[in-house]
Amino acid sequence: MKVLKFGGSSLASPERIKLVAKTVQKHLKKDKTLVVFSAFGGVTNNLLKMADLASKEDPSYKDLLLENEKRHLQAVKELIPVQAQSSILSKVKTELNRLETLYEGVYLLNELSNKTRHVVSGFGEILSSIIIAEYFKNLGINSQYVDSRELIVCKNTNEKVQVNYQLTYVNIEHYFNENEASLYIVPGFVSRNEQGVPSTLGRGGSDFTAALFGGALAVKEVDIYTDVNGMYTANPQIVPHAYPLKDISYQEAMELSHFGAKVLYPPTLQPLLDKQISIRIKNTFKPDEDGTLISRSSEKNFRWVTGITHIDSIKLLNIEGSGMVGIPGFSKRFFEVLFQENINVVLITQASSEHSICIAVKDDEAQFAKEAIDEAFEVEIQYKKIKPVTIEENVAIIALVGDRMKSHHGLSGKMFSALGNNNINIRAIAQGSSERNISAVIAKKDVKKALNTLHEQFFEVPSKELNLFITGVGNVGSKLLGQLKKQEQFLLENLRLKVRVHGLSNSRKMLFDENGIDLDNWEKALENGEKADKAEFFKKVNTFNLRNSIFVDNTASADISAWYKEYLANSVSVVTCNKIACADSFENYLELQNLAREYGASFLYETNVGAGLPIIDTLKNLVASGDRITKIQAVLSGSLNFVFNTYKAKEPFYKTVEMAMKEGYTEPDPKIDLSGVDVARKVLILARECGYEMELEDIESEDFLSKESLATTNNDDFFELLQRDEPKFQEIYKSAEEKAEQLKYVAQLEDGKAVVGLQSVGSEHPFYNLSGSDNIVLFFTERYPEQPLIVKGAGAGAEVTASGIFADVIRIGKK
Repeated sequence: MKVLKFGGSSLASPERIKLVAKTVQKHLKKDKTLVVFSAFGGVTNNLLKMADLASKEDPSYKDLLLENEKRHLQAVKELIPVQAQSSILSKVKTELNRLETLYEGVYLLNELSNKTRHVVSGFGEILSSIIIAEYFKNLGINSQYVDSRELIVCKNTNEKVQVNYQLTYVNIEHYFNENEASLYIVPGFVSRNEQGVPSTLGRGGSDFTAALFGGALAVKEVDIYTDVNGMYTANPQIVPHAYPLKDISYQEAMELSHFGAKVLYPPTLQPLLDKQISIRIKNTFKPDEDGTLISRSSEKNFRWVTGITHIDSIKLLNIEGSGMVGIPGFSKRFFEVLFQENINVVLITQASSEHSICIAVKDDEAQFAKEAIDEAFEVEIQYKKIKPVTIEENVAIIALVGDRMKSHHGLSGKMFSALGNNNINIRAIAQGSSERNISAVIAKKDVKKALNTLHEQFFEVPSKELNLFITGVGNVGSKLLGQLKKQEQFLLENLRLKVRVHGLSNSRKMLFDENGIDLDNWEKALENGEKADKAEFFKKVNTFNLRNSIFVDNTASADISAWYKEYLANSVSVVTCNKIACADSFENYLELQNLAREYGASFLYETNVGAGLPIIDTLKNLVASGDRITKIQAVLSGSLNFVFNTYKAKEPFYKTVEMAMKEGYTEPDPKIDLSGVDVARKVLILARECGYEMELEDIESEDFLSKESLATTNNDDFFELLQRDEPKFQEIYKSAEEKAEQLKYVAQLEDGKAVVGLQSVGSEHPFYNLSGSDNIVLFFTERYPEQPLIVKGAGAGAEVTASGIFADVIRIGKK
C-alpha cells in the first residue's frame, strides 16, 4: 500500500482537487492507496478565528461561518454531479450544524477552552475529506472514507498532545484487516483522546496522520504533497537562491523541521524511523519531479552542510548570579521547574563560570516561564544571590544542519566569520554533541541578512552579492549604472561578484526594489518613484537590511555627506566621489574612519582625488608597506588642466570655461574648480592619508581669479567678471608663452605644508606635456627619493569618475 498526504494549498480550490485526483489515480494503477487530506487552504485559520470571535461575544463570527459554509457547498456543486449531491450535501450540512452549535456555546458562555479549540479546529479536515471521498466515488473508484478519529488515540497531558502508539497501531491494523478497498480517504490532523473526546495532533498534524498510518501498515514510503519541490537548502521565500534537496537523512530532516522548516511537521518522522520507512516531499503542481527523499543517511552524500533554517517566534530567558557558582543541583532545580510547567526549551547555553544560564523558549511561554522560575528561586532572589529572570525579545535562532558537519573542521568558524563580516551580532551559541546542528541566537531584524549570508557562504558557487543604494544619477551616476549593467556577467564569471542596485535617488525622486532595479529601465521607473527624502532613503536601506550593503554618493552635496556617519554606524559601506566629508574638519574625517573600522564597513573615496586614477590606493599601499612620503607634487584638477591646455588667448577665457562645463569637466558651479578649492580639498585628503592632522584653512592658496569674481553667487555674474578680467588672463598666458612654459594648477605637500596655485612649468618638468584633462601625481618617498613614483591619466569626466566609483565597489567585493 502507498500512503499519500495532500496539504491545504493543494486543496485550495475545486480545480486543484481535480489535479490531486489525477495524481492519486496514477498511484492507484500500481497499488492500493491511502490518502490523507488537510482542510481546504485557509479553513483551519478561519475556524480558530471564529472561535476567538465567539469567545469575545463578537457576532461577526456568524458572517465568517456563512462564508466557510458557502465555500464547502460550492465545492460539492463543482465536484459532484447534480444527481449525486443530495447525500453529500446532507453530510456537509450536518457537520456544519455541529460546528455552529459549538460556536453558539462558546458565544453564550463567553469561554473558549483548549478542548473546544481542538474540536472546532478539526472540522476543516473532516469536511474536506468527506467531500473528496464522495468525489472519488463518483469517479468510479472503489474508495472508502476512514474516520481517523476512530483510530488515532491521544493522551492529553497539560494541554500537550501525545499519541498512544500502541492503541493507535492496534486500531489501524484491525481496521485494515476488516475492510477492503482500492482507495482509502482519511482526514488528517484529527484524533480522539482516551476518553473518546475529539482532539487534534497539533498544527501541521496531517503529516503526522500519514506517518502514523504508514508506520502501522509498514509501507515502504510515505509521500507528502505540498506546494514546493521538496525541502530546500533554506526558506526560498527569504533566500531567493535556495534550491530543493534531492535527499536527506531522517536526522537532518528532524533538525530542519524542529528548527523552522515548515515543509514537514516535526513529529512526523517519529513513527517511521524505527521501521526505516522513507518519506518523499513532492510538489502537487509538479508531480513528476522527484522532490526530496528522506531516508537513512546516504554514503553518496558529500554535502558538509545540508540546510539552513531558523525559528523566529522565540524569546531568551537569562538567569545569573554569584549564587549559582559551584552550587550542586542548581541546573536540576532550574530545568525541573520548566519540566513541571510543561515548558519546552528550544536552546540552552551556560557559561563555563556557571554564573549564568540562557535558554530560548516559545514566545507565548516566556512570561509564564519567568514567573515560575522567579517563584521557585524566590529566596535566592530575595537575598540577592541571583537576579530575577530577564526576558530578551525580538530575537531568533538560526541553525546550520548537516550529518557530515562533524567530519569537517572550521565550519563554525566560517559561519561566525560570515555573520561577523556583516555585523550580525550573536547573542548565544549552542552546538549539540552530535555536531549535526550549530545554532546561534541573533536579532530578529537580521534573520534575512543572516540566512542569505550563510547560504551564499555554504551553498552557492563561490560568489559574493553586493547590494547598492545609489544617490545622484546625473552625469556620473548614469554612467555608473551603464557600467554596472554592461559588466554584470563579467563580474559574476570572473570575479564571482553579483552586484544588484536596490535604491536610486536624484534630487526629486527616489526608487526602491528589494529584488533589484531593472537597469534597462531605471530612468522611467525613477520618474514614477516617490518623493526624494534623505532620511527616508536611509530608513529604507536599514529596513532592507541586506548583506554587503553599499551606499554610493555621486553628488557634491554637503547634506548627503552628513549622512555617512549613519550609514557606517549601521554597517553599510560608503563609496563616494563627494569630497566634502573627507575635506571637512579633521575630527569628522577621523570619526568616519573609526566608524568604518568599528562597524565592519568600508569607507572608500578614491575618486575624491583623481577620478578613476588609483591615487589614494597607491598612497595607502606605500604607507602600509612602511614607506614614508617626503613630498607630493600633483596636478589634481582635470577641469583646470583642460582649461589651461585649451586656452590660447585667442578665444576669451570664459569661453574656454564654458566649453569645460559643457564637456562635464567642471562642477555645476565652475567657481569651485577655478577658485582652487577643489584642488585644496584633494591635497588635504592626501595629507590626511599621509598622517598629517590638517584642516582646509591650513592649505595655502594662490588665487589667479579676482576677489570680486570669487565673491559672486551665480554663474551669470561670475562669467561677466571673467569677461572683464580677460586682459589679466591674457597676460598670464603670454608670460608663460614667452618662457616656453605651460600653465598648470599645481598642488604640493612637503614637510606638513600644502600649497595650491597656478604655475608655469618648463619642458623638463613631468607636468609640461600633461594634455587634455589628465591628472598626474608625483610621490617622492624614502624608497623613491630622486625618481618619483608617478600616477598619471584621465582625471576628470563622468565616464572615468564612474569607473573609479565602480572600482571602489569591486574593492569591497574582493575584501
